[in-house]
Amino acid sequence: MAEPDFPPGLHVFERGWLSANNILFAGGDEILLVDSGYCTHAPQTLSLVESVLGSRPLDILINTHLHSDHCGGNAALQARYPGLRTFIPPGHARQVADWDAVALTYLPTGQLCPRFSFTQTIQPGTSMRFGSAMWQVHAAPGHDPHSLLFFEPRTRVLIPADALWENGFGVVFPELEGADAFAEVAATLDLIERLDPKTVIPGHGRVFAYAPEVLVRARQRLDSFVSKPSRHAQHAAKVLLKFKLLEIQRQDFDGFTQWAAETPYFRQIKDKFFPEIPVRAWIGQLSDELVSAGVAQRDGDFIVNA
Repeated sequence: MAEPDFPPGLHVFERGWLSANNILFAGGDEILLVDSGYCTHAPQTLSLVESVLGSRPLDILINTHLHSDHCGGNAALQARYPGLRTFIPPGHARQVADWDAVALTYLPTGQLCPRFSFTQTIQPGTSMRFGSAMWQVHAAPGHDPHSLLFFEPRTRVLIPADALWENGFGVVFPELEGADAFAEVAATLDLIERLDPKTVIPGHGRVFAYAPEVLVRARQRLDSFVSKPSRHAQHAAKVLLKFKLLEIQRQDFDGFTQWAAETPYFRQIKDKFFPEIPVRAWIGQLSDELVSAGVAQRDGDFIVNA
């Protein structure tokens, strides 16, 4: 794509899929970062921020939502910058204040997220200065019921987090828990269509130029999940396994299978969508599909990220 028309001072750190992309705004009176990646990548997050700021402090941290790959670096950034003000979506503010790692899904998914604090919530329907420009704040439920997206109307740059990728969108986690959230995904896609962005900085993957075909692909994917929810559930389970592989890189297959079988989210998905198959057999089947897709490998008794 052509060089995007970013507001001055905007830097995008494209990360691997274990960590969400980070967007740094260094063009205004206050330095602001959107999302902080996964906790095991925290040293790299700090290094990326410092590569732009040098000794200048980071003033504000904003989370689009509170999945571990978007806020896992919060604690490290708060330790590095004691004056940092942290803004989070309002939906889980009490759970963060009380540090309810079950409600925040970190324990049920078997993911890591060091405890962090927050300064205040950032409300949908408002605007906030990011760097040199005012950005609109919109609710973007679906992937996460409390997720936000940000839009700058002059340059038409969109930060949708996991509500829109170049080829789809993130797992619709509320659907796995029994909520009807596919309709929320559709409503968020409709919102993005109305905003009509020019450039999209997704939660994962490269920055891309928006085109109607992007929404066509996303809606086709959504329709396939609506028509067969078990397809979405199978996809979600594989995503969670791949996420763990990204974290650990390599583990003996029995240990990997045992971890998954003992992780509550997998049992919840299996019991709801695949009750007829034993859990270990199901995990083995999912792992084989990851290998067949080329995103994992078997090395003797080990499963390895690919």
